[in-house]
Amino acid sequence: MIKLNVNGQTREVDVDPATPILWVVRENLEMTGTKFGCGIAQCGACTVHLDGKPVRSCSTPISAADGKAIATIEGIAGEDGTLHRVQQAWIEAQVPQCGYCQSGQIMSATALLQKNPNPTDAQIDAAMAGNVCRCGMYGRIRAAIKAAAGQPATGEKAV
Repeated sequence: MIKLNVNGQTREVDVDPATPILWVVRENLEMTGTKFGCGIAQCGACTVHLDGKPVRSCSTPISAADGKAIATIEGIAGEDGTLHRVQQAWIEAQVPQCGYCQSGQIMSATALLQKNPNPTDAQIDAAMAGNVCRCGMYGRIRAAIKAAAGQPATGEKAV
């Protein structure tokens, strides 16, 4: 039995310690907001926070979460349902198209803003570079991150 802290709640799961965090979250804990994209940690759709740092849950074993806090897309809104400022900015910037990559994008963006509340375009580009959006919404993603940081939006250059 593995004891976890997921979105502030203690949970126990009986899984192989090598099982990726992604599958424990989706299958055992039934939190399906975190998506399976590529399975090789290249696209970012599966991004969650592990002790506040973004990790690719498709390639990170659940054993790596022992004694650490996991945060998923389901856990970033307020307890009263108030959207996180990044989620709200995503809506206002009309970022989602197909939406598949969005939970991973949002988790990467929230980690960036926790670490750096006033990022430059270059810092946004670097932090988001590993997140793939097949719909090409990179300009809107940057605009949403800047809005969540309280900055004016700039050009539509791809990240």
